[in-house]
Amino acid sequence: MGSASIGYQSGISARFDRNLNLRSDATLSSLPCKVDFSRKSFFSAATSTHNKECSNRARVCSLPNTDEKLETPILDSIETPSQLKNLTVKELKHLADEIRTELLSVLWKTRKSVKPSLAAIELTLALHYVFRAPVDKILWDAVEQTYAHKVLTRRWSSIPSRQNNGVSGVTSRLESEYDSFGTGHGCNSISAGLGLAVARDIKGKRDRVVAVIDSVTITAGQAYEAMSNAGYLDSNMIVILNDNRHSLHPNMADGSKASISALSSFMSKIQSSQIFRKFRELAKAMTKKIGKGMYEWAAKVDEYARGMVGPTGSTLFEELGLYYIGPVDGHNIEDLVCVLREVASLDSMGPVLVHVITEEKRDAETASIIVKDRRTYSDCFVEALVMEAEKDRDIVVVHAGIEMDPSLVTFQERFPERFFNVGLAEQHAVTFSAGLSSGGLKPFCIIPSAFLQRAYDQVVHDVDRQRKAVRFVITSAGLVGSDGPVQCGAFDIAFMSCLPNMIAMAPANEDELVNMVATAANVTDRPVCFRFPRGAIVNKNYLVPTGVPVEIGRGRVLLEGQKVALLGYGAMVQNCINAHSLLSKLGLNVTVADARFCKPLDIKLVRDLCQNHKFLITVEEGCVGGFGSHVAQFIALDGQLDGKIKWRPIVLPDGYIEEASPNEQLALAGLTGHHIAATALSLLGRTREALLLMS
Repeated sequence: MGSASIGYQSGISARFDRNLNLRSDATLSSLPCKVDFSRKSFFSAATSTHNKECSNRARVCSLPNTDEKLETPILDSIETPSQLKNLTVKELKHLADEIRTELLSVLWKTRKSVKPSLAAIELTLALHYVFRAPVDKILWDAVEQTYAHKVLTRRWSSIPSRQNNGVSGVTSRLESEYDSFGTGHGCNSISAGLGLAVARDIKGKRDRVVAVIDSVTITAGQAYEAMSNAGYLDSNMIVILNDNRHSLHPNMADGSKASISALSSFMSKIQSSQIFRKFRELAKAMTKKIGKGMYEWAAKVDEYARGMVGPTGSTLFEELGLYYIGPVDGHNIEDLVCVLREVASLDSMGPVLVHVITEEKRDAETASIIVKDRRTYSDCFVEALVMEAEKDRDIVVVHAGIEMDPSLVTFQERFPERFFNVGLAEQHAVTFSAGLSSGGLKPFCIIPSAFLQRAYDQVVHDVDRQRKAVRFVITSAGLVGSDGPVQCGAFDIAFMSCLPNMIAMAPANEDELVNMVATAANVTDRPVCFRFPRGAIVNKNYLVPTGVPVEIGRGRVLLEGQKVALLGYGAMVQNCINAHSLLSKLGLNVTVADARFCKPLDIKLVRDLCQNHKFLITVEEGCVGGFGSHVAQFIALDGQLDGKIKWRPIVLPDGYIEEASPNEQLALAGLTGHHIAATALSLLGRTREALLLMS
């Protein structure tokens, strides 16, 4: 707390104590960047109507016919990003169009939204035009904005095969030297960039560090912690705020926004110019000699004037210790290169934030890329929750994560006053939910598994330790296909079920999911969590019924058999049923049970399975230390392992599973029905049949 306060205060004063050491950089191209300081130029800029239509700024090509060879002559000639410096402005614009066409033709196959990457094309070109990657470090905060970067670094041909050991969906240092740091869930670029900048200074190097963050990920608290520390340390680094005008809150999106005009473009060039910076440093030096009072007064005037010129909120970055420049048109390559080249010439300016405005094109071509061909678990969950909310006015929803599942719009539109989307503020979402619970409401806190990791301290101290009745809905649980290890929900079973007061459960199918929504709504004396996967439901024609609460800590036997018992948790129950079908064809009838609860564990069910079978196999789509560990703890203490039962766990492997199709990932993890059946056969000594089954 103390260090943060010191960093904040010191960051402010540091802005007026920097010494500029300007030099020309021979490695930068000589793209014209002239600023006319005449009175005539200023007023003509102020009266000019420079605002462009969105369609001109973020041009989006129609989806091409993938059977035809796309003509991309300039792109085909680029072997390394350094070759961009040899292109004219006109050629850079043509290259932007070629990349846009190429991205649309390729990324639609991955069924991912391409709007963020399309909006960042000109910015990406300008960054690689001005800076000398990989010597200069460019860090990306949002995965969705990195595809143009991957195109320029010669990885675009592998993007269609990213589900078959192709190019990663994120930046990865293992994949390319142009990826200075791996992207995660967002908000890490400034922290990592500051670390690289400080390491550079300690080692006496002179490379530049650029951290790109967007208007969604900058809402996370870590970004502001990093900026405050950057202002305090005063290391030379550049932060690019890619403001794509995207907001999770419609009322904010309709409010005032930073606009681009000839005046704002003119002022951005002035702010980044060497003449202005020299004049500013001279004025600071003179007022400092006059006296402390005059120096502090001049600093306040400087801050006020820059606040008047900049958009609403720009002074916040100045208060954190970052020199603010902007806004800059993110689709005007000339302006981008001009400003970035001037900023790159700084040697001892400290941290600088360049505010870039981009537009995400919304049209039929980009919208049609994402297609839902089957109903998902999330669809069923929302329908069930709406039913519960119709009956209980105390039910509210808090959502956190990098993007909201489209199915949640149903609840948001039906109960707008009872729906809260906080974006990448997972820590806030958890404690906010605890407060709602303390106020007598019934919060359902919806967070993807991988994002819940960032709020674990709040889960422990603000919810579980205080026995707050918060209902955690853990989405994207388990393997997530093309999103690979970044959004894989591998750890939530382990870190949620170990909490003393937490009820942890998981549905085996859509019926169980609906019932668990009703169960969670009825729990009022402690926290509860349930997880479900990202994929499609078992029955595609499923109609959501009214939920029936499940008895806490009670599992069920689905199929009776002998010798081998398969005890599944969550979605893996379906794979246990598949294994039962495979084994039946080989003349082996096994028992299949649905645990339902990891905590409290149904000890009667587990004890019965141990006493009536020779082998117990637990199956879960989670890491070591989860459901299987709870079962092992009980049967060890209960003395079951001292008898005839032999136990084998099937869990996710101790490693990160890269991008692949969901079925391929399950096979790599050893969690398919074939793997489960082969495990049972091996335990029974039928090794040859197990090998034949896997082949």
